[in-house]
Amino acid sequence: MVARSHDDDWDLASSVGATATMVAAGRAMATKDPRGLISDPFAEPLVRAVGVDFFIKMMDGEIDFDGIENATPARLQAMTDGMAVRTKYFDDYLTDATGTGVRQVVILASGLDSRAYRLPWPAGTVVYEIDQPQVIEFKTSTLAGIGAEPIAARRTIPIDLRADWPTALRGAGLDTAAPTAWLAEGLLIYLPAEAQDRLFDNITALSAPGSTIATEFVPGIIDFDADRVREMSSSFRDHGVDIDMASLVYAGERNHVVDYLRNTGWHAEGVTRTELFERNGIDPPAPERDDPLGEIIFISGRLTG
Repeated sequence: MVARSHDDDWDLASSVGATATMVAAGRAMATKDPRGLISDPFAEPLVRAVGVDFFIKMMDGEIDFDGIENATPARLQAMTDGMAVRTKYFDDYLTDATGTGVRQVVILASGLDSRAYRLPWPAGTVVYEIDQPQVIEFKTSTLAGIGAEPIAARRTIPIDLRADWPTALRGAGLDTAAPTAWLAEGLLIYLPAEAQDRLFDNITALSAPGSTIATEFVPGIIDFDADRVREMSSSFRDHGVDIDMASLVYAGERNHVVDYLRNTGWHAEGVTRTELFERNGIDPPAPERDDPLGEIIFISGRLTG
């Protein structure tokens, strides 16, 4: 796989798009978990529609771990648990934001996110989803095909985040005089450092006081171990999945998201993934089963003025 570039492209079975499908497969497995931390009934049909055999076998519990290097049932469970606590954190964030009266939500790089269809949105909520045109079209047509209807008013913005998405978002009806709940989940590691800052600058410029934001920061991106990541992702490539995380992420120095947000007017706080495991009564994964990027900090904030 070639390294990322400023104008690269993908679909839901390759490159960055395949990571969206992998995440959806994780949500599907977490939904089946008897602990019931999350419920995403649309994740499984979306993954099946993408049609990547390996991810379908993951969901169905049909992976032959004896034939896959660096893959074990314990590591798969750790991934599922991590997706469960991550999804619950952002679900709760959005529910809390709309519970305080926010009625417009923007999901950046929405991928196979089905929150517009599954969260208990108050009447009058508008959910804007931004992603590449082919990703938006695939999800919309797939969910329509199974009879799913969004609970909130759903407005799609079919545009790459490297283009002028703020103008497109305003054109779709975003009211910049009213507070907005922003979600940037699973996105930042795929952005260069300057693009991460520009993303938050654009969000701040579009936000009225009372707006909220949630995202995550991976401190390990600074000391990214590409060799370990490439080794761990070899099992995907060996089974025909076009994912090489070592080639997809942008490593190196970047601003800490909590500090950057605070410096631009947001009251932001972070909680580690380990803390989320403990809050939800789940043992954190052992180091050998953990994400190669290390600890993840989940962040939420409110624009104060």
